[in-house]
Amino acid sequence: GSRMPLLSVPKEVAVGTAMLGVAFATGMLAGKRRPQATYTEAGKIGKNSPLRQYILDHSLREHPILKKLRLLTADHPHDGMMVSCEEAQLMANLAKLIKAKKVIEIGVFTGYNALSMALVLPDDGRVIACDINEDYAKIGRPLWKEAGVEHKIDLRIKPAIQTLDELLASGEAETFDFAFIDADKESYNEYYEKCFHLIKKGGIIAIDNVFWNGKVLKPRKDDLAAQSIHRLNEKLLRDARVNISMLPVGDGVTLAFKL
Repeated sequence: GSRMPLLSVPKEVAVGTAMLGVAFATGMLAGKRRPQATYTEAGKIGKNSPLRQYILDHSLREHPILKKLRLLTADHPHDGMMVSCEEAQLMANLAKLIKAKKVIEIGVFTGYNALSMALVLPDDGRVIACDINEDYAKIGRPLWKEAGVEHKIDLRIKPAIQTLDELLASGEAETFDFAFIDADKESYNEYYEKCFHLIKKGGIIAIDNVFWNGKVLKPRKDDLAAQSIHRLNEKLLRDARVNISMLPVGDGVTLAFKL
């Protein structure tokens, strides 16, 4: 008898498949003519993107004095150093969730996040706020007072490593609930290790700027900050002492939950 064709399919199926192929190709070409620009442009959660504005409009519950401090900080030439308000809110919610009483903050700037944390801590709660620049902190201090939480914020103006070492030396290891790292990037690993020893089991270490404005994708050899953050990101992935979540909030934040 005659040989079966190599691709033996009923004629209707063959025609249908061919038509699907044409439809698929047409769809692909149409897709090329009309790239999904509207989605990707809006979908980039950059500082001024419509999607970020939507997030703020639909989730930010900012204390009026926090808002006052944010607007004051916006006038500062280094306003980009301030933690994003949605990130500060996330951390305050987490601190509240774990019933935090003792918090370490490394990098205070004008004190927006210190205020955000102090507002959710109990009256005997404390934020050990570490910075080397008192001038920035002076902007926020009157507002800490106005919010009635100045007594909860212990501002220490000296290199943070020194403050962390003092806390460890005074027997405060494993007594803190939450740490926020947002200072000089080259020291991130050292800050992380010292905070790890100060935080109790079940506590949280939040590490800011883990994207470093995208520079971690291909850190240049001369960009020590990007190199340092990238190394810590790689280390955290393998660090069996913690569970982690890296979130695209602000300039990227990693939450490390101590086991």
